[in-house]
Amino acid sequence: MANFIFGIDFSPITNHLDLFLNAAILTIVISFLAIGLGFALGVPLGLARISKWKIVKWPATLYVDVIRGTPLLVQLFIIYFGLPFIGLTLTPVVSATLAVGLHSSAYQAEILRGGIQSIPKGQTEAARATGMTHLQAMRYVILPQSLRLVIPPMTNEFIIVIKDSSLAYAIGVVELTKLGYQLNGDYFEPFLIFVFVALVYLIITFSTSTVMKQVERKFRIPGYGVHE
Repeated sequence: MANFIFGIDFSPITNHLDLFLNAAILTIVISFLAIGLGFALGVPLGLARISKWKIVKWPATLYVDVIRGTPLLVQLFIIYFGLPFIGLTLTPVVSATLAVGLHSSAYQAEILRGGIQSIPKGQTEAARATGMTHLQAMRYVILPQSLRLVIPPMTNEFIIVIKDSSLAYAIGVVELTKLGYQLNGDYFEPFLIFVFVALVYLIITFSTSTVMKQVERKFRIPGYGVHE
C-alpha cells in the first residue's frame, strides 16, 4: 500500500530507487568526464581556429566542421562499432564518454573562439607594448578574460552534454534512459517511468546550472554585460 499515492502505483519507481541512483551516478560520471575531455580539447582547438598559421588552423577548422556537421549518435556508433575493425575495442562506457567528449570539444572550441575574438584588440596591443610576446599576451591577458566571458554559453553546452549522454543507451550503457527502457519493458508504465527519468535529468541539469551561475558571478568581468 505504501507504493500507492493518490491511487497511482509508484512501485516501478520505489522498488528500484537503488537502480535509479546507480544510473544517475553513471550519467553524471559520463557527462562530467565528457565535459572535461571536451574542454581539454576545446581550448587548443579554439586557439588553433584563430591562428595565423594555416597548417594549424585548417586541420582544426576541418575537425570542428566535421564533428558539428555529423550526428552524435553516428559518431558514437563509429567509435563503438567501427574502431574494433582497426583493432581498437572500447567498453560501452568509455565509448560513450569519448564520443560525447569529442562532440562537445568542437562546440566548446567555437565558444572559446568567439570569446577570444570578443576581447578588444587594444588588450593585445597593450600587452605587447609591455614587452610580452604574442603567446604571453594570449596566455596571461586574453585567454583568462575570454574564459570568464564564455561561462554562460559554456554552461549551456554543459547542460547539452548531460542530455546528450542519454544516447549512450544505444550501445547498452545502463544510464538513466536505458534503465527507463528496461523498467518500462517490465512494468509497461511509460508515462510514470519516463517522467521520473526526466525529473532526475532536470535535477542534474538544474544543479549544474546553479553551480555555474555562482561561478559566473564570482569571475564576471565588470562592463561586459554580465548581470546578476
